[in-house]
Amino acid sequence: MIRKGIEGGSYKPLTPEDISRINDTVLSTIEEIGCQVNSDTALDAFKRVGASIDSKKRRVRLPREKVLELISKAPSEVTLCGRDEKYDIHLGGARVYTGTGGTALYIYEPTTGERRQATLTDLKDISRLVDKLDNIHLLLLPTYPNELPVEQVDVNRFFAGLDNTSKHIMGGVYTIDGMCEVMRMAEMVAGSPEALRQRPIISIITCVISPFIIDEKYGDMIVTAAESGLPVVCPSEPLCGATSPVTLAGNLVVQTVDSLMGVILAQAVNPGTPAIFGSVATSTDLRDYKYIAGSVEMGLLNAAGAQMAQFYKLPYYATGGMTDSKTLDAQSGYESAITNLLCALSGSNFIHDSAGLMEFAMTVCYEKYVIDNEILGMVMRAVEGIKVNDETIAYDLMKEIGPGGNFVTAKHTRRFMRKEHYQPGLSDRNSREKWDEKGSHATWEVAAKKVKSILESPASSLPDEIRKRVLSEIKSIVK
Repeated sequence: MIRKGIEGGSYKPLTPEDISRINDTVLSTIEEIGCQVNSDTALDAFKRVGASIDSKKRRVRLPREKVLELISKAPSEVTLCGRDEKYDIHLGGARVYTGTGGTALYIYEPTTGERRQATLTDLKDISRLVDKLDNIHLLLLPTYPNELPVEQVDVNRFFAGLDNTSKHIMGGVYTIDGMCEVMRMAEMVAGSPEALRQRPIISIITCVISPFIIDEKYGDMIVTAAESGLPVVCPSEPLCGATSPVTLAGNLVVQTVDSLMGVILAQAVNPGTPAIFGSVATSTDLRDYKYIAGSVEMGLLNAAGAQMAQFYKLPYYATGGMTDSKTLDAQSGYESAITNLLCALSGSNFIHDSAGLMEFAMTVCYEKYVIDNEILGMVMRAVEGIKVNDETIAYDLMKEIGPGGNFVTAKHTRRFMRKEHYQPGLSDRNSREKWDEKGSHATWEVAAKKVKSILESPASSLPDEIRKRVLSEIKSIVK
């Protein structure tokens, strides 16, 4: 049973009073401190909506009324479409979906315990793998093809996704030219520019820099993406004690301000642009200022971000599911599970990085995608909660069975046993004797068999005619 788009929101780390106070501080920050904007096109867009601008410092400030007005122009729900409609996801409210993420440079090989540089072939294979993992609902392009020059990276990354999965493709870009090439390719795949806007099969990530900076490159990218009308994600990544106050409340204010400034810019450029509020907020290891990916505080911060997104009525891109472990061990499992669970129960619309990533988001592992797919199935079952009605309470059945009876052969048991209880595809629930008979395999070894099976099966490739056209018209794609 595939569970996606289930309403979360049962976990609320912030009280209504907390949300009100965070919001008030956010609006004061935008009005009084402001945001440094290093992009001329972004600065022009803010001027057009009446922002107060200190030209010397490139500092943009907006009164709280204008901030709320511009936020209200952003759609409260955004549909991210797959090439196959069954993979469409509808972000908004407290509905929960999961996906991959990162721009990892390395691949971890559990058979050797070593890592190697990621290649374009890895990205294609990971796309094929994710296509068959039901609890991962969206492909956010997760690796960087180290062998390619940066000028070829954008279009090749997106093509690797589009040609190997029918799920929605989300990704960051590195150049404006690359972004334009990606959009042209997506228009070919969709059928036309209009068809792509009606059913966006790709979305673009454009980051805001914490604290309070829209840099030149990303500012230009937000403007370009907004002009195109495609969905744009505006995450920020404040780090406690480094690029935000060390306290979680202070970090949440910085994250909210930064992401809202991206959403506001998109609306200033093109009112109604489908813009997604986003968080990659997390802790810092203050011993050496490392980014921490597996802390429980990351889960708390991103869960609180879901409440702020719901307050502003914006779709939300959260971060969870990573680990700082360098191998497939207990740490890898519990860190991924805890942060995913906190994000999902809070009603985060799209949990990015929820599968595959390890080692401070620098590395991915094929087997970990399969393991995390299992974790996510359990997480989504937790989000679904306990349904209480006449059928599930089963009082009439209890009355019929009576004291000392059993429910094994009851029709009610057969009807509910699979949909009421998560059925694992990876976890071993055999006795030790049966486990020994089957080879005494560790979880990652079972996952490795599934990876092999999926990669040996047919891929969800583009139709031949479309594929040939894309390859003939976009010469920078590596064949």
